[in-house]
Amino acid sequence: MSFAVGVLLLAIVTAVACALPGVFVVLRRSSMLVDAIGHAVLPGIVVGYALTRDLGSPLLILGAALAGLAVVLGAEWLGRTGLLTGDSPQGLIFPALFAAGVIAVTLNFGNVHLDTHAVLVGDLNLAAFEQWIVGGVSLGPTYLYVMLAVLAANIALIAVMYRQLTVTTFDPEFASSIGIRTGAVQTAFMFLVSVTVTAAFHASGAILVLALVVVPAATAHLLSRRLPATLVLAVVIAAGGAAAGFGLAYVLDAATSAGMAVFYGLLFAVALTIVKVRERRRHRQRPAVAGPRSHRPLPHDPHPHPHLHDPHPHDPHPHRG
Repeated sequence: MSFAVGVLLLAIVTAVACALPGVFVVLRRSSMLVDAIGHAVLPGIVVGYALTRDLGSPLLILGAALAGLAVVLGAEWLGRTGLLTGDSPQGLIFPALFAAGVIAVTLNFGNVHLDTHAVLVGDLNLAAFEQWIVGGVSLGPTYLYVMLAVLAANIALIAVMYRQLTVTTFDPEFASSIGIRTGAVQTAFMFLVSVTVTAAFHASGAILVLALVVVPAATAHLLSRRLPATLVLAVVIAAGGAAAGFGLAYVLDAATSAGMAVFYGLLFAVALTIVKVRERRRHRQRPAVAGPRSHRPLPHDPHPHPHLHDPHPHDPHPHRG
């Protein structure tokens, strides 16, 4: 497998793996949760890399995902205590952890591939650099198979938890009333997102991973209101945007993940424009349809009814003093 093909496949698989949980992230209106996890897992990645020296190690991904999940749950608990309100726990904890992770990277890993540039925006070319060679034949980037495993896990867990995820997403109170443990579902879903964000960290960094998770799902949600169709559209948009972004980055000699994010933004803008144009056309057509009905004369009532609050209704024989 050539290096360019390996990078392209890695980009597509990473994008699709991020887009699947991204649909539920968008529907739950928890997009900033991805950004929070992306910041929270960095110290865990630094510690895991110090122990394994392999950014693609499953132990590093699992450990960093657990660290990110623990910090997110801790921030939610801090918010429930009432000591901090709104998004204050996220604004306090996650930037501090991210800054600590950046300092640790700068001080300890300045001479390896784990640098601040890769931390912020990722580098698919570096992620695809290590090849899996069997019998003298390259089978593609080793990291590609890590992301394939994450993609398979996402598909399996979403298929198993589809009913619970759907009900808790659209009506948490109803989910609780029929015996679904909404807290457990939320924790499992956040762990799924945390694993995905951690695995994609090497390819997209802490910032652009938000685009991979949220933008294809948000674009699909604009174009479809049915959940199965939204999932399919998100996968198609993620894969197509990844391929187009790779081509754009290849032509411009730019970062592949950045090219993907730019193309996703363009797709979202096009989808938003299409939706707005359709809404305006429907708005213009409504008066033309409702116009003739609105000008129909009302039937005349020769015997008007008394007012409901009038204590003295109309008397045909009024009292004469």
